[in-house]
Amino acid sequence: MVDFGGWDMPVEYSGLIAEHMAVRTGVGVFDVSHMGDIQLRGPGSLAAVQHISMNDASRLQVGQAQYSAMLYPEGTFVDDIIVHKLSDNDYLFVINAGTREKDYNWVRSQAHAFGCHVSDYSDYYTQLAIQGPRAQETLQKLTNADLAAVKFYWFTWGTVCGLENTLIARTGYTGEDGFEIYIPSDEATSERVWNEVMEAGKEFGILPCGLGARNTLRLEAALSLYGHEISDSINVFEAGLDRFCKLEKGPFLGSEALTKVQAAGGPERKLVGLEVVERGIARDGYRVLDLSGNAIGYVTSGSPAPFLKKKIALAYVPRAFVEPGTEVAVEIRNNPVKVQVVPLPFYKKPKRASSQS
Repeated sequence: MVDFGGWDMPVEYSGLIAEHMAVRTGVGVFDVSHMGDIQLRGPGSLAAVQHISMNDASRLQVGQAQYSAMLYPEGTFVDDIIVHKLSDNDYLFVINAGTREKDYNWVRSQAHAFGCHVSDYSDYYTQLAIQGPRAQETLQKLTNADLAAVKFYWFTWGTVCGLENTLIARTGYTGEDGFEIYIPSDEATSERVWNEVMEAGKEFGILPCGLGARNTLRLEAALSLYGHEISDSINVFEAGLDRFCKLEKGPFLGSEALTKVQAAGGPERKLVGLEVVERGIARDGYRVLDLSGNAIGYVTSGSPAPFLKKKIALAYVPRAFVEPGTEVAVEIRNNPVKVQVVPLPFYKKPKRASSQS
């Protein structure tokens, strides 16, 4: 167990590699109750969401979710979020644990002018993520909702483990198919549902999964983590998340700064994928060097990739080094170790899935 954003979190249960492989090949379950839940309600809620977040929430239908981010006026990240449209005047932001208080205060201060009601419901819900190719079969045993009808990045309501009106979202942070369920946070209910999910997944080899596997899974899928690939000193174009940033929707927090970056020819540095071709593991914070030994960037996340059986990393490097096939080095224990720039994501789930909006 480790401290994570003020929560006691399991790093691993049975072992990181076993947990990682369970999610890639069968099913795993994560307790992600540390994630925050902020609701915006009222006639001005869409206008507030549009002002605060970079994606275009006007395109959402009721029951649909989108990956987005809240930005500072400089175009850098307050946090990345998932926006859920509950109804025309009701939106839910799912936010990160370590930034919860900052995020809530930011949303409240920015939404104030739009006359919408902002509530922090984070402590009311236990959030379980059931992830992997057998996630649908596992959860379907426990709910009356037709999970096959829920598309990727959509959600529904149903009875789960006898609990009526449970939010069931087909999202996740592993690069696999999966669902996240929101249940009452009291200990007895949380424990009962956890045990029922474990029992339902037993035939598929379900494993409880900790932070370690969550990190290696999201790294293989090249999904950003706040404080690593995104932060208050990194902008959207640098992070390669511009496909979720809809400048054409009109002014929003950070849009002016990003328009200037675009007009100037784009960012000076970009996030790239690296594959280590020699001995060594590129860890967070290690320096990236050119082949002459000059420091040109840094690793944001790095680890062995259990499913791919490679050593991979994400790193920021200057634009001149972003082409796949480019050779650079990472300084590991004072030695330059050769790495190669590779396309992202490192891993894509094999079966067809609709893209995030």
